[in-house]
Amino acid sequence: MTVTAAAVPAATADESLYRILLIEDDAADALLVEELLHDTGLHVELTVRPTLAQARTALATARVDCILLDLHLPDAAGTAAVTAVRTLAPHTAVIVLTGLSEARAGADAMAAGAQDYLVKGKVEADLLSRSVRYAVYRSRTERAGIEAQATQLRAEENARLQRGLLPPPILDTSTVTVTSRYLPGGARALLGGDFLDVVDDDGLLHAVVGDVSGHGPDAAALGVLLRIAWRSLILGGHRGEDLLHLMERILVAERGNLSMFATCTLLTLDQNAATATLHLAGHHEPLLTTTEGTREVAAAHGIALGILPGLRNWPHTTVPLPPSGSLTIYTDGLTEGHNGTTGTRLGVEGLLTLIGNLPPCDPATHVDLLIKETHTLNAGRHTDDLAVLRLDWEGRQKR
Repeated sequence: MTVTAAAVPAATADESLYRILLIEDDAADALLVEELLHDTGLHVELTVRPTLAQARTALATARVDCILLDLHLPDAAGTAAVTAVRTLAPHTAVIVLTGLSEARAGADAMAAGAQDYLVKGKVEADLLSRSVRYAVYRSRTERAGIEAQATQLRAEENARLQRGLLPPPILDTSTVTVTSRYLPGGARALLGGDFLDVVDDDGLLHAVVGDVSGHGPDAAALGVLLRIAWRSLILGGHRGEDLLHLMERILVAERGNLSMFATCTLLTLDQNAATATLHLAGHHEPLLTTTEGTREVAAAHGIALGILPGLRNWPHTTVPLPPSGSLTIYTDGLTEGHNGTTGTRLGVEGLLTLIGNLPPCDPATHVDLLIKETHTLNAGRHTDDLAVLRLDWEGRQKR
């Protein structure tokens, strides 16, 4: 294949080094290719292997930008050799070396996945230089396209999961302001098993924040299932211990393995009575913010869902609320990070200190700043999923 100079982009500073693997069992031909590469003026790091088996080891232990492949190896030949190499290194440029008498071999090799072919004995340094540069550029472009497509698919999967894990709240008559945030445990990760929801029913505001053990699609699927089950059961009139018992039955029936469990906090906010009723199933206490500051709410603890099915140990706690304030429920992704300076775990005390140092602002900005500060202290090592739900009220609602 002839490549014009205009079709081949100039090598950038980051791409100036070409790591080339030559798979050639003829020592004389290998030496000829090495001399031609030297004459190209390219910055080349050359590795030579005489068999496909030895090339497999080289590909597994080092990065390779381009493979120069002889079609007649002791352990592979023809298009089978090209297919084998493409299987070993699907995103690496492959240039086939053919003989003068192999009229169809080059075309067949390209049909099998090679980027180019060169005829032994008719290769000059300039042609080899352009062929290597073009093949590597094309391979890198294809790889970038595949990665972009994978990123888009991941974003679409995240969006679908987010609709299940973070639905719009049902607020028929409530005057409570709802702020929610969710972050997966990595920059390119799928959403995990954290979930939250808010429903206004019969003059009461019901909320849940939960965390399914583990990460990935299985945890996310179970989180979506539990979130939908919670909303359906709430609208069906189930409350407190009865609600948690039914959620646990669903978890046990649907979990992929016996080790999976879930923690959650149930909250029922009654603005008329100025109270909040809490059920903690293996989850930590929410934070109450008033004009005097922010503190952790003291509440009775119950067992996580799925640990000991049927135990039904979920005591409730009813706490008085000020006329105006906010409650923040969160998963442990907000507190399990470490201070990058001291190396100590942030914990609830560290979280309360951060909140105390934040400037006065609206609820959404406040939550965003809090998450940003925890990530900064953790030096960017965000490894656990994070869900935050904040409920703000101003004055008591009258029926």
